[in-house]
Amino acid sequence: MEADQEAVEAVSEILARVAPGGVSVEMPFRLVAEGLAAEVDASRPAIVRAYLPGRDPVAADAAIASARRSLGHLQAFGLRPIGELSVSAVHEEDWAAAWKAHFPVLRVGRRMVIRPTWRRHRSRPGDVVLALDPGMAFGTGLHPTTRLCLAGIERWGDEGIVAGARAIDVGCGSGILAIAAGLLGAESVLGVDTDPIAVEATLANARRNRLARRIGARTGSLPVAEGPFDLVLANLIASLLVDLSGELAAALRPGGRLLASGIFIDREPEVVAAFRSAGLVVRERTAEGDWVALDVERPAGDRR
Repeated sequence: MEADQEAVEAVSEILARVAPGGVSVEMPFRLVAEGLAAEVDASRPAIVRAYLPGRDPVAADAAIASARRSLGHLQAFGLRPIGELSVSAVHEEDWAAAWKAHFPVLRVGRRMVIRPTWRRHRSRPGDVVLALDPGMAFGTGLHPTTRLCLAGIERWGDEGIVAGARAIDVGCGSGILAIAAGLLGAESVLGVDTDPIAVEATLANARRNRLARRIGARTGSLPVAEGPFDLVLANLIASLLVDLSGELAAALRPGGRLLASGIFIDREPEVVAAFRSAGLVVRERTAEGDWVALDVERPAGDRR
């Protein structure tokens, strides 16, 4: 049931009396810091859930009726509003694997196909099929920022600048972008991420796609000793792109290209300004919803 935050403690205590399976409170929140953090939203109600065994329907109905009576009495104390008590059956399942049902085979652009490793896919002529198990790492292709990057890599492939290229994926996550570049013919791709789980996921997915010899990954960030690179992939957030603009420029050889995503539309001017200050030129902009990706070049004559 929904409950104003003032009433959460009282509602939780009433439900706990009849729910041996425990009570959970889901506080309302809003995302801040470009989606990397959250804070409680005091203007919205919380959701209180109680769990009781359903094997004995008579006992369950009695417990529900008792909770409803007590919640009715609670209204007499003049607390701010609480909602109606709703009841539903929750069937046991493997929650660790349940999310997989919502991760379909996904086509991005004309020929990029992301195939979860637990699903089958019949390829069309020309498909570039990327087998992926993201595990705990970011990067399934379901988020707009990832789709924008995959479409950008495909355009680079159409331009002929991926085949034979040396690339780096900054914030590699599941390795999805590094693998896309590898499947389109990149000679080598280095993935770096501050999360060791992401590094493990990238290496495992590289093996699944038979790219272990061309894709490497390690914990860390820019700068790296292996640069400069022909291509830089950076699906981060605006503030990181601004902070790393100099390092991203230095990681590119003159004439090299950067694909930057994870940019909220209202932060785009700030990112563009930082790139220009670092000597980079925005060639193309693509958007999906509130997200923007930038295709950026280090001018061929730049010898800084």
